[in-house]
Amino acid sequence: MELKYLLIVFVIALALAPLSHFVPSKRQRHIARLREYAAVHGLFVEFRSLPGTARERADGHTIYYGKRLPASRAREASHRAWLRDGSAWRALERRGEVPAVLHQFPPQILAASADEHSCGVYWQESGEVEIVEQIRQVLEAWSAQLRN
Repeated sequence: MELKYLLIVFVIALALAPLSHFVPSKRQRHIARLREYAAVHGLFVEFRSLPGTARERADGHTIYYGKRLPASRAREASHRAWLRDGSAWRALERRGEVPAVLHQFPPQILAASADEHSCGVYWQESGEVEIVEQIRQVLEAWSAQLRN
């Protein structure tokens, strides 16, 4: 009698085993929390390569967290980008100035960019929700500067 129940449990476990492949990992749940927090607080998230380079870090993909800017006819169509080198920022353009607001981003940020549609940062989602909140606050301030 016990052998029959053991066989039933084994067959059920064997049938359910492939379904465990679809259960999200701890890292996937963490990233989903970060992205949900960003979206709820007015940011958008996209997969993008770092500006000015096609490099990817070995430990994951580069993600862009951006803040949309309202449409404006007065704003000129330009794309500016800055890369972080250690604790310093450098513009991709030779004569480009580095906005002071970039120094307020957390150290996890790899690059930043701004164009007529959005401003945002590139990173690999290594951190907690508090870092996303810090990114949001700085992007809010930066987008207010860009609107003027």
